[in-house]
Amino acid sequence: PAADPAVISPQDPTLLIGSSLTATCTVSAGSRLRAQDLYWTLNGRRLPAASYAALGATTLSVALARLNGSKQQSGDNLVCHSRDGGILAGSCLYVGLPPEKPVNISCWSKNMKDLTCTWAPGTEGETFLHTNYTLKYKLRWYGRDNTCQEYHTAGPYSCHIPKDLALFTPYEIWVEASNRLGVAVSDVVMLDILDVVTTDPPSDVHVSRVGNLEDQLSVRWSSPPALKDFLFQAKYQIQYRVEDSSEWKVGRGRSRGGGGAAGPRAARPFPQVVDDVGNQTSCRLAGLRPGTVYFVQVRCNPFGIYGSKRAGIWSDWSNPTAASTPRSERAAGGCEPKGGEQNSTLRRELKQFFGWVKKHAYGCSNLSIKLYDQWRVWLQKSHKARNQVGKDPF
Repeated sequence: PAADPAVISPQDPTLLIGSSLTATCTVSAGSRLRAQDLYWTLNGRRLPAASYAALGATTLSVALARLNGSKQQSGDNLVCHSRDGGILAGSCLYVGLPPEKPVNISCWSKNMKDLTCTWAPGTEGETFLHTNYTLKYKLRWYGRDNTCQEYHTAGPYSCHIPKDLALFTPYEIWVEASNRLGVAVSDVVMLDILDVVTTDPPSDVHVSRVGNLEDQLSVRWSSPPALKDFLFQAKYQIQYRVEDSSEWKVGRGRSRGGGGAAGPRAARPFPQVVDDVGNQTSCRLAGLRPGTVYFVQVRCNPFGIYGSKRAGIWSDWSNPTAASTPRSERAAGGCEPKGGEQNSTLRRELKQFFGWVKKHAYGCSNLSIKLYDQWRVWLQKSHKARNQVGKDPF
């Protein structure tokens, strides 16, 4: 093969930001070129002749001072040219910083069958030089180091371990970052698979009317089938929105549990939820608008699997399911009931009861909802009776 027309030294160096470099271009003896026939470019920009020095008849050097970080991770292109612009030789300059240790390692297990972990890179360690990340794990008290193989499964800084995981024994997990200037290792995270379980969204979500009650909808769903054979409990959360809005509304229901744990969706804005309905698979939504279409979603948090003391991780939301509340009779043209003489004590008691129900039963409390239903049915019958006979039933 023909000899290269010129050689640059050093070839593809790696340097810290702020370093200086002197590079040389030496043309081959048979090229008939001399040092005065050469010039340099860096990323296509011609370097000033004042930075050149002839080192013999066939060698031209260039001095680069206080180098900035590489403009691309593939390296900056330092090229030696002949007088007519021809390219004689090239070298890549890798200028940057050593990697910083990865942070914020977060892991979750889908149905106790696998493990996915994510992390965040250091602040500047990846800015100028390509950085490789390696997730490693081992059983805490014994076993060898294992290396995760399936990267970028849940984002750019993630890795998936698909199988062969042990239960009831904690793991040590860490991430190593490496580039041309060194290696940095994250802090070690210890976790038990049973403590970081998430699952599929609840299935068979159904939303239906509650008879003719114009401000309520009933929501029912099934537990995640993948965990049906395991000893665990579950918390469920519900969110809803009206048809003509993209905003999931916040309810005022009494909460019996907290928000989601860190995990696969921790980077997203936390959704606005209507209630934490605890370990049950049905819920009554109250205080809705009559004659309105609502979209409802449910998600699941498994906890206490095989006695684990840690809260699980919230699943994704189920697909939206829609239903509408009945139209109000008054909105459809019904008459307002006329005032009449009523027993003042009964009116006061009803007003107090209604206030109590609205305050304490606005959500998914079964006992108070049952009382509220009874009161609403009685009230609707009273309205109908007044409209029919033209007098106050009190």
